[in-house]
Amino acid sequence: MSVNYAAGLSDYPHKGKCGLPEIFDSPEQLKGKMKEFIRLVSEAKHVVVHTGAGVSTAAGIPDFRGPKGVWTLQEKGISPQMDTTFDDAEPSLTHMALVKLVEENFVQYIVSQNVDGLHIKSGLPRSAISELHGNMFVEKCDRCGTEYIRRNAVRTVGLKRTGGICEQKRVRGQCRGRLRDTILDWEDSLPYDDLALAENHSREADLAICLGTSLQIQPSGNLPVLTVKRGGKLVVVNLQKTKHDKKATV
Repeated sequence: MSVNYAAGLSDYPHKGKCGLPEIFDSPEQLKGKMKEFIRLVSEAKHVVVHTGAGVSTAAGIPDFRGPKGVWTLQEKGISPQMDTTFDDAEPSLTHMALVKLVEENFVQYIVSQNVDGLHIKSGLPRSAISELHGNMFVEKCDRCGTEYIRRNAVRTVGLKRTGGICEQKRVRGQCRGRLRDTILDWEDSLPYDDLALAENHSREADLAICLGTSLQIQPSGNLPVLTVKRGGKLVVVNLQKTKHDKKATV
């Protein structure tokens, strides 16, 4: 989700549709949609929020496919710029609102495609989120699976060894497994536990809310449809059209 992160990924030609026009509702349209949105949330019993790059642009981290997104600019031969670094970026109002909604039990689970670590930095419990594409502030032991949350962003991407050693205590001493970053490259499989939880919550949900995601990357982008297939509602909050807009109640 940062320029540095994007530069570390392998070359991949199928990045989806980039640079689609942004569409803004009129104040009257927005007021009507918000009224319906509030009704849906108040009536729902199990709400899952799916977040993408759009929830972090206010924190100074560019998205990928917007008019000034990383992939959009790269297609034009322009080097994208960041307004901040991963280490310095602070959670946006959206991140903090989601923490409160989870605390007050309005939202039961969050599924994120973001790797910027801002959900965890905001105070959201790790048990309340699936980070499907990894977290730039997390190293994971390749032997016992212990996760270490770091103050500074890990400098590798693609599930590579970081040089760290696991310090988890075991019956016969220290684990000493090798630590790896958790950031997926294009062809890497999604983390099994996170994906399984995301799928289970999506099937259980009676309301899926998509915030700032074009829903183009699979399988993440199809998870909200699991809610619709089980009779649930879908809300899409995004400045660009998505392929699931026709399935959305709002």
